[in-house]
Amino acid sequence: MTDLNAIEANDQVDARGSACPGPLLEAKKGIGKVQVGQTLEIFSNDEGTRNDIPAWAGKVGHEYLGFLEADGYDKHYIIRKK
Repeated sequence: MTDLNAIEANDQVDARGSACPGPLLEAKKGIGKVQVGQTLEIFSNDEGTRNDIPAWAGKVGHEYLGFLEADGYDKHYIIRKK
């Protein structure tokens, strides 16, 4: 299992304050800014993101690593696979 605290993301998307589907749309844009094999970190305080991001990542073929709870928001991690 990956230690999420040890991940150094290659890019970040800050979708805090954005309601569904905003964080997912930001993640879709953000994944295009990292190379295949690199990690994208998404900040979101929308509860739906905990389901939406992993579902989207699996559907399109990226690897969802999980999320960490931060101060009032979550940090989600995805590795671009294609």
